[in-house]
Amino acid sequence: MRLVFVGPPGAGKGTQAKLVCEKWGIPQISTGDMLRAAKAAGKLPAELVAKMAAGALVPDEVVVQLIAERTTASDCGRGFLLDGFPRTGPQATALDAMLAGRGQKLDRVVAIEVARELLVERAVLRRTDKLTGQIYHLKYSPPPAGAELEHRADDREEVVQKRLDTYEAMTAELLPYYEGHGILRRVDGVGTIGDVSARVFAALDGG
Repeated sequence: MRLVFVGPPGAGKGTQAKLVCEKWGIPQISTGDMLRAAKAAGKLPAELVAKMAAGALVPDEVVVQLIAERTTASDCGRGFLLDGFPRTGPQATALDAMLAGRGQKLDRVVAIEVARELLVERAVLRRTDKLTGQIYHLKYSPPPAGAELEHRADDREEVVQKRLDTYEAMTAELLPYYEGHGILRRVDGVGTIGDVSARVFAALDGG
Protein backbone atom coordinates (compact mmCIF):
# COMPACT_ATOMS: atom_id res chain seq x y z
CA MET A 1 0.00 0.00 0.00
CA ARG A 2 1.75 3.16 -1.24
CA LEU A 3 -0.18 6.19 -0.08
CA VAL A 4 -0.16 9.98 -0.04
CA PHE A 5 -2.17 11.91 2.56
CA VAL A 6 -3.28 15.45 1.78
CA GLY A 7 -5.12 17.90 4.00
CA PRO A 8 -5.10 21.52 5.13
CA PRO A 9 -3.62 22.61 8.46
CA GLY A 10 -5.94 21.53 11.27
CA ALA A 11 -7.75 18.80 9.32
CA GLY A 12 -6.37 16.00 11.51
CA LYS A 13 -4.31 14.47 8.70
CA GLY A 14 -1.40 13.49 10.92
CA THR A 15 -3.62 11.67 13.41
CA GLN A 16 -5.35 9.68 10.65
CA ALA A 17 -2.05 8.91 8.92
CA LYS A 18 -0.71 7.40 12.15
CA LEU A 19 -3.77 5.15 12.51
CA VAL A 20 -3.49 3.95 8.91
CA CYS A 21 0.19 3.16 9.35
CA GLU A 22 -0.55 1.12 12.48
CA LYS A 23 -3.33 -0.81 10.72
CA TRP A 24 -1.37 -1.61 7.54
CA GLY A 25 2.09 -1.92 9.10
CA ILE A 26 3.72 0.74 6.94
CA PRO A 27 5.91 3.71 7.91
CA GLN A 28 4.68 7.30 7.92
CA ILE A 29 7.24 9.34 6.01
CA SER A 30 7.28 13.06 6.76
CA THR A 31 9.31 15.10 4.31
CA GLY A 32 9.89 17.73 7.00
CA ASP A 33 11.41 15.10 9.29
CA MET A 34 13.55 13.74 6.44
CA LEU A 35 14.93 17.16 5.60
CA ARG A 36 15.77 17.88 9.25
CA ALA A 37 17.49 14.50 9.56
CA ALA A 38 19.46 15.02 6.34
CA LYS A 39 20.52 18.45 7.54
CA ALA A 40 21.61 17.10 10.94
CA ALA A 41 23.58 14.32 9.22
CA GLY A 42 25.38 16.82 7.00
CA LYS A 43 23.90 15.33 3.82
CA LEU A 44 22.66 18.66 2.42
CA PRO A 45 24.92 21.21 0.65
CA ALA A 46 25.81 24.25 2.76
CA GLU A 47 24.16 26.61 0.27
CA LEU A 48 20.89 24.69 0.52
CA VAL A 49 21.02 24.74 4.33
CA ALA A 50 21.53 28.52 4.19
CA LYS A 51 18.54 28.92 1.85
CA MET A 52 16.39 26.75 4.13
CA ALA A 53 17.38 28.90 7.12
CA ALA A 54 16.23 31.95 5.17
CA GLY A 55 12.85 30.34 4.54
CA ALA A 56 13.37 29.32 0.91
CA LEU A 57 11.69 26.20 -0.44
CA VAL A 58 13.79 23.08 -0.95
CA PRO A 59 14.07 22.13 -4.66
CA ASP A 60 11.70 19.32 -5.66
CA GLU A 61 14.52 17.13 -6.97
CA VAL A 62 16.22 17.18 -3.56
CA VAL A 63 13.05 16.04 -1.78
CA VAL A 64 12.28 13.36 -4.39
CA GLN A 65 15.83 12.01 -4.03
CA LEU A 66 15.43 11.80 -0.24
CA ILE A 67 12.10 10.00 -0.71
CA ALA A 68 13.70 7.63 -3.22
CA GLU A 69 16.39 6.71 -0.66
CA ARG A 70 13.97 6.44 2.27
CA THR A 71 11.45 4.24 0.46
CA THR A 72 14.06 1.60 -0.35
CA ALA A 73 14.54 0.91 3.39
CA SER A 74 13.47 -2.49 4.69
CA ASP A 75 10.48 -1.11 6.61
CA CYS A 76 8.94 0.02 3.30
CA GLY A 77 8.59 -3.54 2.01
CA ARG A 78 4.82 -3.43 2.50
CA GLY A 79 4.52 0.16 1.33
CA PHE A 80 4.62 3.62 2.89
CA LEU A 81 2.56 6.72 3.57
CA LEU A 82 3.90 10.09 2.42
CA ASP A 83 2.88 13.02 4.62
CA GLY A 84 3.69 16.53 3.41
CA PHE A 85 4.70 15.71 -0.17
CA PRO A 86 3.68 16.20 -2.92
CA ARG A 87 1.90 19.51 -2.56
CA THR A 88 1.94 20.71 -6.18
CA GLY A 89 1.31 19.29 -9.64
CA PRO A 90 5.00 19.29 -10.64
CA GLN A 91 5.93 17.52 -7.38
CA ALA A 92 3.28 14.86 -8.08
CA THR A 93 4.67 14.35 -11.59
CA ALA A 94 8.23 14.05 -10.25
CA LEU A 95 7.13 11.52 -7.61
CA ASP A 96 5.28 9.44 -10.20
CA ALA A 97 8.35 9.42 -12.45
CA MET A 98 10.59 8.28 -9.59
CA LEU A 99 8.23 5.43 -8.68
CA ALA A 100 7.73 4.44 -12.33
CA GLY A 101 11.49 4.08 -12.65
CA ARG A 102 11.22 1.32 -10.04
CA GLY A 103 8.15 -0.27 -11.62
CA GLN A 104 5.93 1.11 -8.86
CA LYS A 105 3.05 3.56 -8.52
CA LEU A 106 0.88 5.10 -5.83
CA ASP A 107 -2.17 3.08 -4.79
CA ARG A 108 -4.25 5.82 -3.19
CA VAL A 109 -4.21 9.52 -2.41
CA VAL A 110 -6.45 10.40 0.55
CA ALA A 111 -7.65 13.99 0.90
CA ILE A 112 -9.02 14.85 4.35
CA GLU A 113 -11.57 17.62 3.78
CA VAL A 114 -12.87 20.08 6.36
CA ALA A 115 -14.73 23.35 5.69
CA ARG A 116 -12.49 26.38 5.96
CA GLU A 117 -14.56 28.11 8.66
CA LEU A 118 -14.30 25.02 10.86
CA LEU A 119 -10.52 24.83 10.35
CA VAL A 120 -10.25 28.45 11.46
CA GLU A 121 -12.44 27.77 14.51
CA ARG A 122 -10.37 24.69 15.45
CA ALA A 123 -7.16 26.71 15.41
CA VAL A 124 -8.19 30.13 16.68
CA LEU A 125 -9.92 28.81 19.82
CA ARG A 126 -6.96 26.62 20.84
CA ARG A 127 -5.17 27.56 24.04
CA THR A 128 -2.07 26.11 25.72
CA ASP A 129 -1.62 25.77 29.48
CA LYS A 130 1.65 27.59 30.22
CA LEU A 131 2.47 25.34 33.18
CA THR A 132 1.65 21.87 31.81
CA GLY A 133 1.80 22.33 28.04
CA GLN A 134 -1.67 20.76 27.79
CA ILE A 135 -3.66 21.99 24.77
CA TYR A 136 -7.31 22.92 25.26
CA HIS A 137 -10.06 24.24 22.99
CA LEU A 138 -12.36 26.95 24.32
CA LYS A 139 -15.39 25.34 22.61
CA TYR A 140 -14.71 21.60 22.37
CA SER A 141 -12.34 20.91 25.26
CA PRO A 142 -12.52 23.81 27.76
CA PRO A 143 -9.65 24.29 30.20
CA PRO A 144 -10.14 23.93 33.96
CA ALA A 145 -10.75 27.03 36.04
CA GLY A 146 -7.58 28.83 36.98
CA ALA A 147 -5.44 27.46 34.13
CA GLU A 148 -2.84 29.94 32.91
CA LEU A 149 -3.52 29.99 29.18
CA GLU A 150 -1.49 31.14 26.23
CA HIS A 151 -2.80 31.91 22.73
CA ARG A 152 0.06 30.88 20.44
CA ALA A 153 0.98 33.18 17.56
CA ASP A 154 0.43 30.29 15.10
CA ASP A 155 -3.20 30.09 16.24
CA ARG A 156 -4.12 33.73 15.67
CA GLU A 157 -6.69 34.19 12.93
CA GLU A 158 -4.60 36.21 10.48
CA VAL A 159 -1.83 33.58 10.61
CA VAL A 160 -4.28 30.68 10.22
CA GLN A 161 -5.99 32.35 7.24
CA LYS A 162 -2.63 32.92 5.56
CA ARG A 163 -1.58 29.27 6.06
CA LEU A 164 -4.87 28.10 4.54
CA ASP A 165 -4.44 30.48 1.58
CA THR A 166 -0.96 29.07 1.00
CA TYR A 167 -2.22 25.47 1.20
CA GLU A 168 -5.07 26.12 -1.22
CA ALA A 169 -2.80 27.88 -3.74
CA MET A 170 -0.18 25.11 -3.63
CA THR A 171 -2.64 22.23 -3.94
CA ALA A 172 -4.91 23.76 -6.59
CA GLU A 173 -3.45 21.45 -9.27
CA LEU A 174 -2.75 18.47 -7.01
CA LEU A 175 -6.21 17.04 -6.35
CA PRO A 176 -7.39 17.32 -9.98
CA TYR A 177 -4.15 15.59 -11.05
CA TYR A 178 -4.79 12.57 -8.82
CA GLU A 179 -8.51 12.61 -9.61
CA GLY A 180 -7.57 12.28 -13.26
CA HIS A 181 -5.48 9.23 -12.37
CA GLY A 182 -8.44 7.65 -10.57
CA ILE A 183 -6.65 7.20 -7.23
CA LEU A 184 -7.98 10.17 -5.24
CA ARG A 185 -10.31 9.42 -2.35
CA ARG A 186 -11.96 12.41 -0.64
CA VAL A 187 -12.82 11.84 3.03
CA ASP A 188 -15.01 14.01 5.26
CA GLY A 189 -12.76 15.07 8.14
CA VAL A 190 -15.56 16.25 10.46
CA GLY A 191 -16.46 14.10 13.48
CA THR A 192 -14.62 12.12 16.13
CA ILE A 193 -11.24 10.57 15.39
CA GLY A 194 -13.01 7.20 15.20
CA ASP A 195 -15.65 8.52 12.79
CA VAL A 196 -13.02 9.88 10.42
CA SER A 197 -10.75 6.82 10.64
CA ALA A 198 -13.69 4.57 9.76
CA ARG A 199 -14.21 6.64 6.58
CA VAL A 200 -10.48 6.57 5.78
CA PHE A 201 -10.27 2.79 6.24
CA ALA A 202 -13.37 2.33 4.06
CA ALA A 203 -11.84 4.50 1.34
CA LEU A 204 -8.67 2.38 1.37
CA ASP A 205 -10.42 -0.99 1.70
CA GLY A 206 -13.02 -0.15 -0.91
CA GLY A 207 -10.57 0.16 -3.76
